[in-house]
Amino acid sequence: ARGTPGFSGADLAAIMNEAAIAATLQNKDFIEHDDLEEARDKVKFGRAKKSRVREADDNRLTAYHEAGHAILQVVLTDGDPLHKVTIIPRGQAGGATFSIPEKDRMGYGIKWLKATLRVACGGRIAEHKAMGGSSSGAVSDTARVPQIAHTMVEQWGMSDRLGFVSYAGADTRESFIPDRGYSEDTARLIDEEVRKIVDEAYRDAESVLTQHWDKVVAVAEALLKYETLDAQDVFKLMRGEPLGKPTVSEMLAAETRRAASAKAA
Repeated sequence: ARGTPGFSGADLAAIMNEAAIAATLQNKDFIEHDDLEEARDKVKFGRAKKSRVREADDNRLTAYHEAGHAILQVVLTDGDPLHKVTIIPRGQAGGATFSIPEKDRMGYGIKWLKATLRVACGGRIAEHKAMGGSSSGAVSDTARVPQIAHTMVEQWGMSDRLGFVSYAGADTRESFIPDRGYSEDTARLIDEEVRKIVDEAYRDAESVLTQHWDKVVAVAEALLKYETLDAQDVFKLMRGEPLGKPTVSEMLAAETRRAASAKAA
């Protein structure tokens, strides 16, 4: 229940259906929590593409990108709590950092918005610092950050320079003429305020990741070994503790040995 705030009844029914299918395919007698977890992610984010093969550099870039998001998600306590981070492609994404709200959210506070903006900037910052360049992997982040900033300025009155005013135009879907009830000077000021919010978020995120770069490296390298880390794994790595669990290669080798033993028997 804590993992599905905001889900509709239809979403929950789809999760149970997907979990039942997954459990059946694995010859289980009942649905387990892992089945529900995978079903929830599939319904919300798309099917995991575990068979997709990537070049080593692409894998490394994705690992650092997601590690940048994950570390900021943990350090910036005004945002939603980290749930897990993975470099397994899902839907259109090459990897993902999942956070889960602790309750249904009816509105957005300024502290949460600022933390969310900084977390969104973290992927690009980390991949640039680790790989010496940027990639198109941050396309969803580069779209989300200015979108949030524009809404803060134009609709929610969160700009000191523009004040407690909404500059959002009326719904003009049936008109070819945009409904903009403000001057070019105000439009320029809106652009400046949006740029200010975005630039501040990027600088703050960069400062935090620079301070915690050893933790970014630890999480990224662990992602290359394990592919998926839950929040507790990330907390351990940030404390400098070993994870003490088998890597993906070790699990595959163990499965191969079990299959060979079963065949021999």
